[in-house]
This record gives sequence, structure tokens and C-alpha cells, in this order.
Amino acid sequence: MLARGAAPILAVDADPNANLGEVLGVSAPTSVGRLREEAFMGAREIPAGWDKQSWIEYKMHEALAEAEGFDLLVMGRPEGPGCYCYANNLFREYIKTLAKEYPWVVMDNEGGLEHLSRHTTRDVDVMFIVSDPTVRGMRTVERIGELIDELGLVVKERYVVINRVPRAVAVDALLEHTTVPFGGVIPEDELLFAGDLEGRHLFQLPEDSAGLSAVRVLVERYVLR
Repeated sequence: MLARGAAPILAVDADPNANLGEVLGVSAPTSVGRLREEAFMGAREIPAGWDKQSWIEYKMHEALAEAEGFDLLVMGRPEGPGCYCYANNLFREYIKTLAKEYPWVVMDNEGGLEHLSRHTTRDVDVMFIVSDPTVRGMRTVERIGELIDELGLVVKERYVVINRVPRAVAVDALLEHTTVPFGGVIPEDELLFAGDLEGRHLFQLPEDSAGLSAVRVLVERYVLR
């Protein structure tokens, strides 16, 4: 996307096991989960003259990691016990407001159904449901598609993307187990595997990376149309 001039981008790491920053080669100063704890458990830290909402907005801007062409926001996970319904709603609404400042928002969610059931993912233009090349994975994709419909989430387009596909795998046979439209495949990539072993980020991948080429095709076909 950046190569096509699609910037600025807000990259949101919504996986409790936050590692999108490692993938992108940037480090966020803090997480939204930690900010929530500080704002609602450490109220005495809020300076005089600030209301809680204004303080949260200020701290949220501090949490953004700025990089060339994109900013990173890490959601993180709850840091302590207790009910945070009001806090969660406040942060959710602010993130929606923040997202409006960017022409492009890319969100990396945890695998599974929980983030959908909590309505943390909604109002989506394009959703890629990524699976491994297994029948079990395709059945999970189908359940995710059904849950989106049951919850009435606004997802304009959804596609299944099959990841780490060996050459010998018959993709057509796998697609018989889901009705979610087929988006494409990301093949096994020795260059990506070697980069992971060395702890390199995606911007350090060589141009002839098969995985990188496949993702570019997906973005061109479904996002930058």
C-alpha cells in the first residue's frame, strides 16, 4: 500500500499477543490496555484541570508509534481484574474517532471468533479471513462468516486467504468446506521463514519474496481498486 502512495495508514494491533510492531519494525510506547488501567485505576495521576476523557485522548496520541507512511496503535490486553464496560466503550469510541483521521486503517485481529462476538471489529470495508491449508481451518472460516451475519456486523466484503500453502495442496478441495468467497493464497516462502529465524521485519524482505508478491496481489485486487 505504501508503495502505491496509500498513506498515511493507521495500523492497529488488536491481538492480545501484540507482535505487529515486530513485524513492521516499530515499537509502540505503550498499549491501549495499559492506558485504560492507568486512567481508571490510577485516577490520582490525572492532572488537575483535566477531565478523564480529555486525559485519555491526550494519552492515546502519546501511544501512537509514528513511522514513515504509517502509525501503529497497540490495543494490548487488560492488565488487571474488574469490570471496565465504561472504559472499554470510551476507548472504542475514541479509536473510531482517531481512525477517521486516516484514509486507510489496517487492523490485525487475533485468530478465532472472540473479537467478533465482542463487536471490536465492525464497519469493515474488506476483511481477509486467513486460514492454514487444512479442512479444519476452512470450517473455522465458515463459522466466522456465519458469526459475522448472526451479529449483524457491517463487513462489506469478506474473503478467505489460505496461508503457507505448499505447492502440492489442492486448494479447490479445501474451498468445498466454506462458502466464504476465495481471495487467494500465500505460498510457503523460504525467504520469509529465513527472515523470521533472524528476527527481521517485513520491510527487510527481498523483492523476490513469494509471500510478499502474493500479498501485493491481494492488496491490488481487493483494497486499492
